[in-house]
Amino acid sequence: METKKIMWMIKKDLLELWRHKPRLIAIILFPIIAIVFFGYGMGGSLENIPIVIVEQSHGQVTNQTVAAIKNMSLYDVKEVTSDPEQAKEMVNSGTVKAAIILPPDYDNLESRQAPTVVLYVDSSDQLATQAIVPATQTLFARISGEIGVQKMQVESQTGPIIQNGSSKTLQSIINAINFEVDKVYGDVKYMDFLIPGILAMTVMFACMGGMGRSIAGERETGELARLFMTPTSIATVVGGKIISKLITETGRALILLIVAIVLFGVTIKGSMLLTLLLLVLTALCFVGFGIMISARAETQEDYMQMIMPFQLPMMFVSGVFYPIETMPWFFQKLAYVFPLTYANNALRAVILRGAGITEIWSDIIILIIFTLIFFTLGVIRFNRDI
Repeated sequence: METKKIMWMIKKDLLELWRHKPRLIAIILFPIIAIVFFGYGMGGSLENIPIVIVEQSHGQVTNQTVAAIKNMSLYDVKEVTSDPEQAKEMVNSGTVKAAIILPPDYDNLESRQAPTVVLYVDSSDQLATQAIVPATQTLFARISGEIGVQKMQVESQTGPIIQNGSSKTLQSIINAINFEVDKVYGDVKYMDFLIPGILAMTVMFACMGGMGRSIAGERETGELARLFMTPTSIATVVGGKIISKLITETGRALILLIVAIVLFGVTIKGSMLLTLLLLVLTALCFVGFGIMISARAETQEDYMQMIMPFQLPMMFVSGVFYPIETMPWFFQKLAYVFPLTYANNALRAVILRGAGITEIWSDIIILIIFTLIFFTLGVIRFNRDI
């Protein structure tokens, strides 16, 4: 074995890596980004789920209940209101995930009828619903027991706890609170929650990866240089690649959507046409991102290393697998830097909630802005002088 030649080859490869700064930076950052975002984006328990409390009575029981809810790490109480309709609108609009509605007679310990607490929950976020419902049931079961003890003390002062021929029974005192769950969008399976995010993520990976093979790969093999030797403009070349990629990825997303409907019973509550238009816009956005990055990548390997630090954060913090609201505050803020977040929000609103274009217009506008920025930077930086 020629040791000196092997050492020379090692030195050569390391020097080549050192001279390719984008690749070197990506190699160093990639494992760090992967661990951090996987840990915070997929691990841990659900916490800080935004909710609203409706208190329609004032007294010691209400105050103790509100304090108990606020002390739970699962909840992030955004507002305490006295208007049930306002609270429901906050849930319907996606501002919060649930509303805990305390009834007007909640503080009446002398009432013979148990008050009914309603949990109005956005079931389109299936993971949050699975956490909120049992936790809230457990909380009010405990509170019900405490109120039952207080009622027994009140009853013992006013008369016997059990009276023959009367509705005042021991059971009615023990069951001091009735608890009801009102799911806005019915029972939503995890697959229903997952499919919109998977659709957007699939489009993202395919479009970004495809543009690397299409532009950076052809630049590396010299095909792009030969193509530009013909009487063909940059706009023609890039336009052709964009349209072909849009057709391919929209078709792929449509197939995935059909499979989800047929095999898993996923129901699109909104417009199929709007869903397809959102997929096309998402594809266009990430094709633009791919063009922007590939304009600087000399080889396909360079391109793949350069997009990985963007793909991983988008995959884990954009709400594909886990609700954004349950992540640390920094990652919640970071999520809204990425276009995938807005694609997920819009697709989930249409597929799970039946939202129309007027309800998701802000997400659409932001996606369009991202698309224009990516294409503008990509065209400016695109180097025809291969």
